[in-house]
Amino acid sequence: MIIVIIGAQWGDEGKGKVVDLLADRFDIVARYQGGHNAGHSVYVGERAFVLRLLPSGIIHADSVCVLGNGMVIDPKAFFEEVDQMTAQGVSITPERLKVSSRAHLIMPYHRALDHTSEERLGNEKIGTTLRGIGPAYEDKAGRRGVRVADALVPEVLKLRVERNLEEANRIIVLYGQPPLRADEILNEISPLVERLRPFVCETSHFLAEAKKRSKKILLEGAQATLLDVDHGTYPYVTSSNPTSGGAAVGAGIPPHHISGVLGIVRTYATRVGEGPFPTEMLDAEEATANLIRQRGNEYGSVTKRPRRCGWFDAVATRYAAELNGFDSVALTKLDVLDALDEIKVCVGYEIDGERVETFPAVSQDLLKIKPIYETLPGWKSETLGATKIEDLPIKAREYVEFLSASIGVEIGLISTGPERDQTIILPDSVMENWFKA
Repeated sequence: MIIVIIGAQWGDEGKGKVVDLLADRFDIVARYQGGHNAGHSVYVGERAFVLRLLPSGIIHADSVCVLGNGMVIDPKAFFEEVDQMTAQGVSITPERLKVSSRAHLIMPYHRALDHTSEERLGNEKIGTTLRGIGPAYEDKAGRRGVRVADALVPEVLKLRVERNLEEANRIIVLYGQPPLRADEILNEISPLVERLRPFVCETSHFLAEAKKRSKKILLEGAQATLLDVDHGTYPYVTSSNPTSGGAAVGAGIPPHHISGVLGIVRTYATRVGEGPFPTEMLDAEEATANLIRQRGNEYGSVTKRPRRCGWFDAVATRYAAELNGFDSVALTKLDVLDALDEIKVCVGYEIDGERVETFPAVSQDLLKIKPIYETLPGWKSETLGATKIEDLPIKAREYVEFLSASIGVEIGLISTGPERDQTIILPDSVMENWFKA
């Protein structure tokens, strides 16, 4: 069994908790795209783990984790996270963690270029985390990237760094930053690459062999559908494909080997950084946005930036469901809405006076959207920690049923708090079958 977990909105839907919840039922958890800007938070009792690069499954002692070929990896950030997790009592060894030899490295000049890129974009800045992820993917697409396998050969690493730095420094200096030196970069990167060497393997072969042995594999993406470089709110997107199609490419797995796709959906919507956000709570709804932000702790796990908050967008989520082929949906943060008198759900868009039922490709159209809302009553009672659907107030159950009908996919899991056991698995759902498998 190979299951892909996909964020259905703009990220931060709670993938970390769901992956953690599923991980002890799977033998292998693999990340297939993105870099160290993912920021998955996992809470286990009194302990909190913030994972940027490592799959959430690393917390489970029996899980083997993989960083796939579709990722871009900053060696410094990688070992900072490994050391942090080790200090928290998590054992990380080459037997438990595999790094693809075909993954690309984020180099110091990528971080410098990220700063200049945002400056060059001016009013169209993306709002990136400035960690060099976009420029690393640019080098990958431009066939000048440094893969893990290349970096393990010192003369190849030196050649690539010197060649790439010559071009990078032209841009870096143009925007007022001091030029970087190849020898300093090599002095920083070379020891980290050598430390990385024991973790490196042909991960696509490792996963293929695991599949032959009937091992259960969980594929985990970073970011989410609406940040996909092809299918998201372009150009306000990430530089890779978090969607289910990207999972096959980024992990090196044949598409027909994937058994199912799970979408992660929050009971409301958030977005970090710039870009269109049709259901954002603005002006008169600012107090509601602040309430949700505080109750849901809607601040970036990595950046600590406050997240923009909005109502549930059924149009965008239905688009994500169609695009990814969701078999089931995990609905997170139901308890955050406990304090609301009424709850809006966007069921359609109006653009220039015409109703639109699909998610537009043009960012200017997205900026012109007037959301069409249906308003549902709140339940004004606590759902925190509920573990059975019968434990939820009638109005909360009706809200869940309304969302499921609006997006056309079953809701198989409801998260009622950050802890593992604050979860409802709905009976007779695809999700329940995955838990039993």
